Amino acid sequence: MTAAGVGEFTRESFGIRENIMKQLTLTAAEIAEMIKGKVVGEPGRVVHSVAGIKEAKGDQLSFIGNKRYEHQFETTEAGVILVCPDLESAASDKHTLIVTDHVDYAFATVVAVFAEKPPVFEPGVHPSAVVASDVKLGEGVTVGANAVIEPGVEIGDGAVIGAGCYLGHQVKIGAGTILYPNVTVMYRCTIGRKCILHPGVVIGADGFGFVPGPQGLVKVPQTGIVQIDDDVELGANTTVDRARFGRTWIKSNVKVDDQVMIAHNVVIGESSILVAQTGIAGSAELGRGVVLGAKAGINGHITIGDGVQVAGTSGVVKSLPAGAIALGTPAESQREFMARHTLPSRFEKLQKKFEALKAEVEALKGSAR
Repeated sequence: MTAAGVGEFTRESFGIRENIMKQLTLTAAEIAEMIKGKVVGEPGRVVHSVAGIKEAKGDQLSFIGNKRYEHQFETTEAGVILVCPDLESAASDKHTLIVTDHVDYAFATVVAVFAEKPPVFEPGVHPSAVVASDVKLGEGVTVGANAVIEPGVEIGDGAVIGAGCYLGHQVKIGAGTILYPNVTVMYRCTIGRKCILHPGVVIGADGFGFVPGPQGLVKVPQTGIVQIDDDVELGANTTVDRARFGRTWIKSNVKVDDQVMIAHNVVIGESSILVAQTGIAGSAELGRGVVLGAKAGINGHITIGDGVQVAGTSGVVKSLPAGAIALGTPAESQREFMARHTLPSRFEKLQKKFEALKAEVEALKGSAR
């Protein structure tokens, strides 16, 4: 199995042939057909690779996805550029354009085609791995050096358990899932199909629960599990705590950046995005398609509706309705935030106008004497 098998786009999926030097070559017309775009310029212009708009050369493809970056046409050397419809008029002899309604998605598609293939994971169990006798390994599973797999674990076909990983008792890992080195999945937790857990991820550590007792703080047993559904990706050193009761639940297609903290009994809806260093307190529930900016904090026992966007470093202390855009600490609606934070500058402008009018009045008084 290869890691490329997990992705949506691969070279093989488009039936593209590579030459003897493994140098991939596509024309603008072929790329346009792939992404269902429209060529404006030279259809036969050849592309060998992709690059950022500042670094791209004449045989490379790049993208400009917003009209406010139109000035980059003046300095880029990119031969072929993916653009939004608003930029179709920027075509010139210097650049061939491919017009598409979804520039970011189209560029990701093309990057996947040109990208080097990831390392191949050879199926089998490394001699230094410790695997309990009753573990169920699917076809083509890879278990890396010094991995430890406890009794009762089930691992689906083609899964990869990287070097130094630990899988606790009765853990279940779905087919095609990749655990990169030093991932920990504690007892009874479940990971779905085609997930990616980057190095240092910890799934199923105890939730943070203590109550005062006669002799000090008493630990509250955390008896639940973590359930991660299919096609979830968790960034390096992200932690997901087990539930006090029931489950901490990350639903399908959720994408989580590095160093994110997800507490006990949290529920995260499908296709949500959590950017680096976000923290979500216990029993918070996020709807579908929620986006949390970097270092956002979510209070416990609140509900974040479908499609909510929270700006980076914001602190959300109360529930938010579907579709809300929130920022600041405590977080408030975009309109409230902008009104509050633009008020001082508006007041300053009014004060200057008042002083100017006052001076004019004084001048008029002086001339009337």
